[in-house]
This record gives sequence, structure tokens and C-alpha cells, in this order.
Amino acid sequence: MNYGDRPWLKSYSLGPYKLEHSVAPYPQKPLFDILDRSAQKFPNHTAILYQGNEVKYHQLKSKVDTLANALSQLGIMKGDRVSLYLPNCPEYIFSYWAILKAGGVVVPISILRTDDGLIHEVSSSESKLLICREEHLERALALFKHTNLEMIVVTSMAGFRGEKLRLAPPERVHDFATLLATHDSLPPQMDIDAAHDLGVLAFTGGATGVPRGVMLSHANCYASIVQTMPWYLKPLLGGIMGKTSILLSIPLFHIYGNFIQISAINLGVRLLLLPDARDIDAILSMILEHRPFLVPGVPTQFMRLADAGLKRSNSMLFSGGAPLPDEVAHEIKQKTGMHVSEGYGLTESTSIAHMNLSAFSRITGFMSKEIPGIGVPVPDIDCRLVDLVTGEDVPFGSPGELVIRGPQVMVGYWPDPGSGLEEGGWLHTGDVAVMDETGYFHIVDRIKDMVNVSGLKVYTTEVDEVLFKHPAIEVAAAFGIPDVNIPGSERVMAVVALKDAYRGSVTEGELRDFCRQHLPPYAVPKIIEFRDELPLTVTEKVFKNALREQAIARMKIQKEV
Repeated sequence: MNYGDRPWLKSYSLGPYKLEHSVAPYPQKPLFDILDRSAQKFPNHTAILYQGNEVKYHQLKSKVDTLANALSQLGIMKGDRVSLYLPNCPEYIFSYWAILKAGGVVVPISILRTDDGLIHEVSSSESKLLICREEHLERALALFKHTNLEMIVVTSMAGFRGEKLRLAPPERVHDFATLLATHDSLPPQMDIDAAHDLGVLAFTGGATGVPRGVMLSHANCYASIVQTMPWYLKPLLGGIMGKTSILLSIPLFHIYGNFIQISAINLGVRLLLLPDARDIDAILSMILEHRPFLVPGVPTQFMRLADAGLKRSNSMLFSGGAPLPDEVAHEIKQKTGMHVSEGYGLTESTSIAHMNLSAFSRITGFMSKEIPGIGVPVPDIDCRLVDLVTGEDVPFGSPGELVIRGPQVMVGYWPDPGSGLEEGGWLHTGDVAVMDETGYFHIVDRIKDMVNVSGLKVYTTEVDEVLFKHPAIEVAAAFGIPDVNIPGSERVMAVVALKDAYRGSVTEGELRDFCRQHLPPYAVPKIIEFRDELPLTVTEKVFKNALREQAIARMKIQKEV
């Protein structure tokens, strides 16, 4: 048996429920077909709940259609890129679907981007229009000098309730609320070639280098929705569609957050939209008050939720965006009685590529045993694990780079279709994984995070796992820095934050001795630094690259001194 035989298919089950091995053929329709169907089926159900304000599905469709008409009247044509520079808010969702209906391509941009990063993404995408909030207008106006941007649409703090800007917008700037008030809800009719026409141009890699634009077609985006929740939730769909809610605190500009937004609308459920991913009190309050069936997040959010007093509920916790340490998952289960399901994906795969079915089965009571890891590939995706040097498939149970292909894998890196893909449509993920005998995959490390200690490979996620086993550790991150004594080699360094009860009572030597009990000598961190908190990316992942760069910068200063 080899990877081509898809050995993971034997694990396609939720206890006694056998899941389909394929959900092909995939819809070759515009992505906005999802919104139109749900608005028709659930017109009076709540689509969005945001800070006490509700938007029904028929209202959502009406606002989207009106804004699409307005964008068309402003000159947005098929294939034009429109930068979406908004925080989590209803206007983001209105704009996302309206851009698609106008034939445009959504370019999601983080509101935390530096000026240089903002200029790079607007300029590289050749965006024609940008949509932003009033408080970001000054930064947006500066783009007229540095890019080919032609127009800006700006919304007030409460634009979705129809409130207009306090001051008249400057030249080439249009008021969001005025556009909705002065256009009818007849969207332009677009002939979309789903397989080739882009729906999204998402930039990725900003935390580790110059961001690259990932081209995602309408068909890519639609496939990613069909092959996930409707597939693995099939036994439960009758009790979910149009009846429950999904909590969303992950940034919408991130591929993970936007995937959740589209999935919620596809199921006709209520999206509990929160503006701040770091407001743990607000997240906890929404869970306790509304009992959503799904609470997606990242490991740092779940760690904070457990500390904040999250108790057992009927909500399903789903972790993605970064590896979930086993010890953290265990601690969350101990404190809350709730199991955490895990998934894996990347921008190039339009979000989810693997899902842990066993954890979800354990939540529902379908299965008694839980298997750790990122789970099995979703339907109709091919996976291989290849040797980092030879590129040949590695034996089952051996670590290798995860390589995937499937209907949700990108068209290519902007602006060249096919770029970034090998012959046959294979995508190298840059992640090292292992597949066990059940067909479940386990992420070992990012290739760029592996440490070379005199020719010996150290997987930093394994070091992280060991550190998390120590009762004093709240957050930990291991990474490699140059070995000043051995040119070409590296040493392992770790930065940790301690739980409040242990601060000042745990030493570097104690943690190093603890690591020696679980790691080979060359993998034990040579340096362990204590901090009150670790830097996080905009999506709440520990920012290892920033820690590495800070450590290397200090080494250079010390060398100069």
C-alpha cells in the first residue's frame, strides 16, 4: 500500500456513521451562490449578531446586492481587485460578498499591517479600490501617492446601521452608507468561470518574509466549503442548518476566519461576530449566553479560555492556525471537560486540508477513543510525505514534508497561474508530518523552524511539547539560533511565560533538567529566556520568527561590544 491508496479512508467515520469517501462533483458556480441559496431558504433567520445588533439573511442579501450595484457603478469590473481593509465587523461581510457579486476579486488585508506592508499588498495586487473604516482613512489616503489605487470607500463606526460619515469625504472617497442609501438592490449580472476566475487574492507569508499573493478561484473556495462541514457534520445537519450558531473571533482577513464566515452562511446559521480576537471575556460571555455549536479558535485562545473559567457546554471547540500541544489539549479537557478537535490547512489550500474526526466523535459520543493530531485529509485530497532531500515518498510512520493536491488547492501565486505548484498540481506545504497506522497525520514541525544541531535535526514542536508538560509553563516557543562556536550549526533556544503561581520560583536550570528527561542531549535548549508574555501574530499564534530575530539581533550587539 502507498499514499496513492489513500489509507486514511478507513478512518472516514463518526463512530457508527460512515462518511462518504468523495463528495465530487464539486459545484462549478460563483461562490456567491452560497449566500443566495441561504437567503432564499432562511430569509428571516439571523445571519449576523454583532454587538447586540442583528442582520437577517434577507437583509444581508439586500445589502450585499445593493453594494455590488454601487461598486459596479463606481467602475468595478470583472477581475478588478478590491482591497478589503477592515476589522471584524458586518461591513466586512457585506463587502466581501458584494465584491464577488460585482465580479471583483477580494484582497483581504490585515488592519495591523505596517505602512510598508499595506503599500506592498495594495500595489502588488494592483487594487483599483479599497474599503476601510473611518479611523483608518488617513493611512488609506496615503496610498494614492504610493500605488495605483483609484478610489476608497469608507464606512463609519456604525455604517451597517445606516449612519453616514460625520464629515464630507474628500475627493475620490465614497461614503459606505451613502452608497447603500442611493442604489437599488439589483446586482450586476456576471458570467463567472468558476474554475478560472479569481474570487480571492490573499497574501501570505507576511510573518516570515515578503508576502506572496495566493490566487484562489471561485471553484477553490466553493470546494473548501463543500468538503468540510457539510461532509463531516452530515449525520447532524438536520439539527444544525438554520437552527444554531457559530462563534467567530478569528480575524476575517485571515483565511481561517473567512472560511468560518462562509461556512456559517452556507449552513444558514447565526454568526456570532466578535471584533477582538484577544477579548477573552467577550468570547467567554458569548459562549455562556448563546451556546454556539462551534467555537473555532487558535491554541492561545483556548488556553486563555480555560484559565478564564470556561466550563462544560455543548459547544465544539475547534483549533487551527498552529499546532495544538497535547498537554494544552489535555489541560483544557481537565479544566472544562470539553474535548478540542483540531484541523490543519493553509492559505494555499483555501484553509482546511485535514480534520481530526476522532476528537469530534468523542465530543458527540460517537467514539470512545480519541486519536491526537491534525486528523485525516478531507475528501478528494491526495497527500504524500516526501523526503526533504530526495523528494521521494517516505515509508508510513516516517517524517516527511507534507505534499497535497485537491480541488481547493490554489490556482498559483500571483500573478502566474501554476506557479508554486509541481506538475500534477502538487503543493509543498513546508510542514513536516508523520502518518500513523490509522491514516491520521501528525505535524512534527515547520521546515523553516527545524533546527540543525551539527547535522542532527531537532523538531521544535517536540521541544515545545516537552516544555508544556512542565506544570509551571503557560506558553513556550523553541527555535534555532546560530551557534557562535560552530559555524554552520545551530543551537536550540526557548522563550517561556510562566503561570502566575510559579513566577519567580522556577529557574532556567530546572527547566533544562526537565527537558533532559524527555529529549536527546542535542535537543535540550541551551538558552531559556523568561518573559511575562510572548509576541503573537495577528491571528494569535506565537510569533516564533520575531523571537528568533530578536535573539539574533542581541547576539550581534553582544559580538560588537
